[in-house]
Amino acid sequence: MKKFKIGIDNYGLYPLRLNPLETLQWARDHGAEGVAFSGLEPEEQKLINPAYLKDLRQYAETHNLYLEWGGAQHIPRDMSSWEKRNLFAISEKAAHEAEALGTRIVRSCSGGLMRWNPENPTTETLLLETAEALKSQRQMLKDHNVILAIETHFEFTTFELRKLFELCEAEPGDYLGVCLDTMNLLTMLEDPVSAIERILPWVVSTHIKDGALLLTSEGLTTFPVEVGTGVVDLKRIIHLLSTLSWDVNLSVEDHGGDFQLPIYDQRFLSEFPDLTEEEFAKLKILAQKTQAKLDDTECRIVEREKWGEVSEDRMKQNLLTLQKLLSDY
Repeated sequence: MKKFKIGIDNYGLYPLRLNPLETLQWARDHGAEGVAFSGLEPEEQKLINPAYLKDLRQYAETHNLYLEWGGAQHIPRDMSSWEKRNLFAISEKAAHEAEALGTRIVRSCSGGLMRWNPENPTTETLLLETAEALKSQRQMLKDHNVILAIETHFEFTTFELRKLFELCEAEPGDYLGVCLDTMNLLTMLEDPVSAIERILPWVVSTHIKDGALLLTSEGLTTFPVEVGTGVVDLKRIIHLLSTLSWDVNLSVEDHGGDFQLPIYDQRFLSEFPDLTEEEFAKLKILAQKTQAKLDDTECRIVEREKWGEVSEDRMKQNLLTLQKLLSDY
């Protein structure tokens, strides 16, 4: 199997309030091989100038650490007010910074559980608007030699991402790709392995995150857990990633909290028209496995407000477990 670099995504360490250079130093001190920066807090963003970017690149190159950048968005709307926005300047800034750092990867995430609220714009509307926005950025992204890596977050399913790329007239390896978050797929009612098989040719970066889900009388609850304690088949996923003809870094991400999916609400369920009975059955099996793990105290939900108490220790353990998983191949 191909050699992967195992690193971290900076989001898992947010409670430590590390600046980008301190995050790289933390990664090196704890055996990580690089950092994917999903985004920066406002006070960290103030540090970003040509000299600081040069220092980051030099530190990474000196210690053989990979760098991936973030800060881009793809849905051209304010995700609270839903007013239309022009994202070109935001993407151009992120692309320029990534080029200065010597990385091709710019992670894009617009955030928001938009289909949870029926008053929000429809997914079809947002897909069309996103396609138009991204097509206008094509030449700019190519000029900076970067790929906009859209995270499998809570905006679009893998079915919809494939449609988006088709609308953008994009090809794998061109100017658009996928930042694969292995746990978020559960929250979008997708079996992780099935979803990755659908989107595999587009994957250029990762958030390696284990997760679990519970079936209750209210619906489904999904939540991240320590790597190796959940029901996401990371071993199978890494095997699939190993078949790609380009290198993909494995960046561990983690956080607290959980997500509620009211699957008994037919209106909500209709927001996932590509969900098949077969894939829904796979999710139910994963829910059964989760219940058994909870009964045996193998995994647990960490409340979002308590994540700061465990974040550093869990990120350390996630790295160790993922490194052992790869060494066992």
